[in-house]
Amino acid sequence: MTSLLRHITVDTAPPHEPYDLCEFWGKVLGFPVHPDDAPGDDEVLLDVPEGRPALLFVRVPEAKTSKNRVHFDLEPSLPRDEEVTRLLDLGATMVDDRRAGGRGWAVLADPAGNEFCVEVSTAERAVLIAEQSV
Repeated sequence: MTSLLRHITVDTAPPHEPYDLCEFWGKVLGFPVHPDDAPGDDEVLLDVPEGRPALLFVRVPEAKTSKNRVHFDLEPSLPRDEEVTRLLDLGATMVDDRRAGGRGWAVLADPAGNEFCVEVSTAERAVLIAEQSV
């Protein structure tokens, strides 16, 4: 027997609010905040399609003290550099720019400081693979 990954839980410490962080990630991933959740709630769920693990944002009292032990790697539908610009416009911050030409990734942080990476898009990855086989 195996387990199903139901939620990926993100701790949210003051001054950040679970609802606001969930809204940010909703804009990143294209999903709404669950309709049962509201600003001020201690737990806020991103409303994802059935069968996918949901992101759950939970209020905690303690601040983040070190680098994330787990982080998200995003593969955008837009070209990587356009997606990085879009996410910075949404409120992410650049932590480390590891883009090198058409390769590499950008390490960003969400408004609460949680790091995540933006890799190349599926289309960009296909071009890189094709170039390697030449």
